Formats: sequence, structure tokens, C-alpha cells
Amino acid sequence: MTIDVYYDYCLAKKGVTEHFPFDEDTLVFKVGGKMFALSSLQEWENGTPSVNLKCDPDWALELRGQYDDIQPGYHMSKVHWNTVKINESVTDVFVKELINHSYDLVFKTLTKKQQQEINES
Repeated sequence: MTIDVYYDYCLAKKGVTEHFPFDEDTLVFKVGGKMFALSSLQEWENGTPSVNLKCDPDWALELRGQYDDIQPGYHMSKVHWNTVKINESVTDVFVKELINHSYDLVFKTLTKKQQQEINES
């Protein structure tokens, strides 16, 4: 997966905005003002990209057991976030599924009004 594919895939989701709230390196995607994906641009340039994604706690543990390239979230809650190494053992198709899962988890936490506004946009 390239940075362009990752970027376009995340940004194409309904109601998604991009931000750099921490520094000039960490690209954060949000829905309804809440993070669902973040990644270091420098790591993409260095050829060692990874993405932090929100995940159901039980599934997060299961995924970490199945894939060496899925680890507890770097600088995030280890319960709710995974760091997924890109272009390693996790396929691009599965990375997209994990992005969808993260987006859906965050979207479900939004108010009904926020969800409706995003769905109607």
C-alpha cells in the first residue's frame, strides 16, 4: 500500500477530515472530530510505514496473536488501539478492513445528530 492509497481511502469515507494536531509529521484522520487513524509521514518516507487504528478490544488481542505486524497501539491506549505495519504480513485488503472497522467504531460513538449530519452530507 502506498501513502496515496492510504490517504485517499481514509479521506473518501463520509465526514472524514485530516489534521496534524500533534506535530507536522503525524497525519490524523477524524470523523465527527474523533480520531480513527493516524500515521507518521516520515515513516512512510523511510519505507517503514505503520498505521494506528482503533479496534474492538477482544479482536485487538486476537489480531496481535495472529499477526506479528499488528502490535498494541504505539503511544495510544493499548486496549483500544493497534499499530499495523504496512506492506508486511498484513495484506492491503485486510488493512482496508481494519480501517473500516476503526472508522465504524468511532462513528458509532457519535451522537445520532452527528451521524445523521454526516450521512446526509
